[in-house]
Amino acid sequence: MADKILVCVAWPYANGSLHVGQIAGAYLPGDIFARFHRLIGDDVLMVSGSDEHGTPITVRAEQEGRSPREITDHYHPEFLETWKRLGISFDIFTRTGTDNHQEVVHDLFLRLLDKGHISVATMQAPYCPHCRRFLPDRYVEGTCPHCGYTGARGDQCDTCGRPLNAIDLIEPRCRFCGRRPEIRETEHFFFQLPHFEDELKSWIADKSHWRPTVLNPTRGFLDQGLQPRPVSRDIGWGVPLPVAGYTDKRIYVWFEACIGYLSASIEWAKAQGKPDLWKEWWQGPNHTYYFIGKDNTFFHTIMWPAMLMAYGGLNLPHDVPANEYLNLEGAKISTSRNWAIWVPEMLERYDPDPLRYMLAVNMPETRDADFTWEEFVRRNNEELVATWGNLVHRTLTFATRNFDGRVPVGRTGVTDAVEARAAVAFSTVGDLLSRCEFKHSLREIMALAQYGNRLLDERAPWREIHEDREAAAETMYGLLNLINGLKTLTYPFLPFSAETLHGLLGYTDTLLEHGWKLERLPPGTPLPMPTPLFAKIEAV
Repeated sequence: MADKILVCVAWPYANGSLHVGQIAGAYLPGDIFARFHRLIGDDVLMVSGSDEHGTPITVRAEQEGRSPREITDHYHPEFLETWKRLGISFDIFTRTGTDNHQEVVHDLFLRLLDKGHISVATMQAPYCPHCRRFLPDRYVEGTCPHCGYTGARGDQCDTCGRPLNAIDLIEPRCRFCGRRPEIRETEHFFFQLPHFEDELKSWIADKSHWRPTVLNPTRGFLDQGLQPRPVSRDIGWGVPLPVAGYTDKRIYVWFEACIGYLSASIEWAKAQGKPDLWKEWWQGPNHTYYFIGKDNTFFHTIMWPAMLMAYGGLNLPHDVPANEYLNLEGAKISTSRNWAIWVPEMLERYDPDPLRYMLAVNMPETRDADFTWEEFVRRNNEELVATWGNLVHRTLTFATRNFDGRVPVGRTGVTDAVEARAAVAFSTVGDLLSRCEFKHSLREIMALAQYGNRLLDERAPWREIHEDREAAAETMYGLLNLINGLKTLTYPFLPFSAETLHGLLGYTDTLLEHGWKLERLPPGTPLPMPTPLFAKIEAV
């Protein structure tokens, strides 16, 4: 029986184009994982959407003299186009500005309020007399009290990853006027996170399958002791509070954005004409995975699980394979300094699979990684073109020229040997992908492609065909079946070239219909004229 796999991917702020760090951090690993599970026959639901209510949107809107809605209406369609061109296969990519999202957020908020897990209290907050307003999280910058980073935000430090309150910053300053804010009292709703401290500790006790870079910080947060967290803020943009008397406040984005995974699933079910279908992924013995960057670990291993515990009846995360950061040419990606590679621009110049390959083979799974143009060119030319693409093109070209454009009929000795080698790769790669070890998986796949090139050189069918045509046919049949298997192995990583190769091997259906298995090509199958899968890239 197929498993239900819920793939939840971080919600990007709809205030700017997507960059390669975001793709490597959350979207590509989530897509690889979803594509693999679809291949093995699981029922996958992959959800995300544009975060329209984060303060980065209001910051940009104020800077440009536009409304937050104008900003999000510009970038949400761009996100959808980027996913299509890059092959990120969401079942639904929605936005937090929908009526459905607001309804689900209100339901969860009121349930927690009724249960006593949300309460009202006063708090101290930064107020800018010059701007004449309270300053939400990212409207305040200053020095992190934990690590000393001078560019920490009022919600979190990007350097040490700790969640912060704006009043904890050393030498705080208003992001807009640069002046030091005053500290004033304001009334807000608080989620009583300490109610779930013991339950959270029990819950993570068996999470040995989590990455150490996720599990250790989560334990650290719990060891420090949890404090109530505000779930409302003084701002006019966002989901309104479903409580009378608070028209000038909105629900805090950290609280409502995580609920987006649930609201997106509900929206998807309604679109299928089956409003309760979402429950098949949120209730019962199913597995839920959250693909995020490391700066979101606290919210997905502490906050969101506690909210789910408080609500009741919904599945907790099975795994949170958060990635570290992808740097650019040795420096941290910075959108404010325009030090980034913007994905829409990248896709104007290059095919999607080379970019997917570079980000997958260099994925920051357990430590920060670095993107360099030199390595991008090298990996494309030496690995995609000269190793994998070369094996495919040499094999198909020789087969079509020398066997009447059809899969040759011959002995199966080479195929038997190839299948034994490939079976090990299928088992190994399948196990690694199920554990979200993507870099290691891709290394195993490329090792099989290298084996194919060695086999081709050793058998030398261009000589065999003059001495023993049946031996040459045996060689080519084995190699064709090898690249047929590699086609399936590469599909989660390189879906566009895998589907192209599927057609070049004589299939007229889709690769996904064949599933995660070794499959022999029927002898005599017509083969189209081959075309290269990849193109060489000139040095940048």
